[in-house]
Amino acid sequence: MRPSHHTTSTRSRWWALAVLCTSALLAVVDETIVAVSLPAIQAELGFTNAGASWITGAYLVAFAGLMLLAGRSGDVVGRRRVFLVGLAVFTGASALCGAAWTPAALVAARFAQGSGGAAMTAVALGMIVGLFPDARDRARAIGVFAAVQAVGGTLGMLVGGLVTDALSWHWVFLLNVPLGVAAFALAVRLLPDDSGRDADVRLDVVGAILVTTGVATAVYTVSRLDRYGPTSAHTLGFAAVAAALLGGFAVRQTRAADPLLPPRLLVSRRLLGANAVLLLLVAAMFGFMFLTALTLQRALGFDACQAGLAMVPTSVVIAVLSTVVTPKLIGRVGDRRVLPLGLAVVVAGFVLLTRVPADADYATDLLPALILLGSGFGLAMPALMSSGTAEATPRDSGVVSGLFNTTQQFGGALGLAGLLAVAAARTDAAANGGESERLLDGYRLGFGVAAGLTLTALAAALLLGRRRSGTRADATPPESRAPDPRA
Repeated sequence: MRPSHHTTSTRSRWWALAVLCTSALLAVVDETIVAVSLPAIQAELGFTNAGASWITGAYLVAFAGLMLLAGRSGDVVGRRRVFLVGLAVFTGASALCGAAWTPAALVAARFAQGSGGAAMTAVALGMIVGLFPDARDRARAIGVFAAVQAVGGTLGMLVGGLVTDALSWHWVFLLNVPLGVAAFALAVRLLPDDSGRDADVRLDVVGAILVTTGVATAVYTVSRLDRYGPTSAHTLGFAAVAAALLGGFAVRQTRAADPLLPPRLLVSRRLLGANAVLLLLVAAMFGFMFLTALTLQRALGFDACQAGLAMVPTSVVIAVLSTVVTPKLIGRVGDRRVLPLGLAVVVAGFVLLTRVPADADYATDLLPALILLGSGFGLAMPALMSSGTAEATPRDSGVVSGLFNTTQQFGGALGLAGLLAVAAARTDAAANGGESERLLDGYRLGFGVAAGLTLTALAAALLLGRRRSGTRADATPPESRAPDPRA
């Protein structure tokens, strides 16, 4: 028997949150879990160097491209239904990944895996908003969800290395299967049934095709910058295609009877500002993870397992602040005050990384910066999620969640490609010093660019927090607003 909304709200909602967070963690972990397994996969299946990049690329393109469609589908047919379908597809595709026998089979299975991950992740935040009507409980729940997403990338690199060394690369994917089956069984029992919310609304198929192909093309273009460069015909051509598709989507949304992204959402200064800040912050932090891993391994001589363990303090600090400290701060002073504080701390962490010496000691030269970055992100990310979803009505919470996740994935792809390209260009241009010194010089510049991105995000957050004359920030909690009569 499915639980009633009352039962879920009073006794089972925290268990439901655990299911949502576990599923989201599986999806985020699989973005980076193959990073240290690529050599083993490439050797066994016979991938070319160019083809191996699609082991990650196929997942990211599907994961980012389908977010908005999945989020809006949840609003139309029910978020629970979309979540369960996504979890089932992700689990089945993980089994196919683990059993892959050719490069084409693995890439196809990774695309399917990314599609399932997009469906279950896109609606998760909207479901959390619905599960926790109380503002303080919602802030705490969003903090837990933010912590899970934040530590997922780092955890993926660590788990990937440990599992590949202890078992084989196949188990990097196969471990998802029992976890996915267990999560599915619990989700059926714990998640409230919200089917038929907008049964009279028709999904905008044309808009869905335009935005999905547009975002996927944009992510593909950005992810290939390191191979083709920013001014190549390949990059400019695909960028033009992505712009045309997304422009067509924007026009379509003004004309469709039931748009995928309702234009009324695009006049929300708070929603747009939160997404802009998120894009810049995630670009900086996602690039930071890879730049730091490269710094540790290629410039400072750490092996893959040591590099993964070195990143653990960042994940621990993010988890503690996101789940314990930040929700209380948001409850007391509001997300608009917490967000700039977190971004300022992130900037300080990046500044320290720009000064890492060639003979760096982990405890004194790297650990303080990693703790600052974890602290800042642990403060900023829950505040961003709280701010971005504060004005979402029950009718639109799915699409708002999908938009937030789309922004996050695109920001991650942009930051990874851009910061690695900047670092590589600086290394190639350096004429003096050994290879490690030239690599480190490039990574320092990458950290400097990340600091600039975060500083820009801080400026945007300060503008976002400015009050209109006679208003007070965070004055009206979402649960006290009049409900949308169309919900």
